[in-house]
Amino acid sequence: MQVGEFAKYRVTGTVGKVLEVRERDGVEWALLDTYDLWYVTSLLDPASEDEYKRTSYKERTRKVVLGEMQGLTEEVVADISTVTPSGSG
Repeated sequence: MQVGEFAKYRVTGTVGKVLEVRERDGVEWALLDTYDLWYVTSLLDPASEDEYKRTSYKERTRKVVLGEMQGLTEEVVADISTVTPSGSG
């Protein structure tokens, strides 16, 4: 792994650009720009630039929250549709 290359974290599929590479206690680590986290290079695979989409943390978070809200809305609509109206007058 070298600085400037694109890499994909095998565990989550996160793709990022390598900003820095370091060795510590015999383990090589690479800093990816996607989340500014260090990843063990043995768990990184080469990735293409096409797989890399640089977005801000705020934008990624907003998309995740909106996606969760959309799922919640669908669940609520599904639950409401199974309720039969009843009441006393």
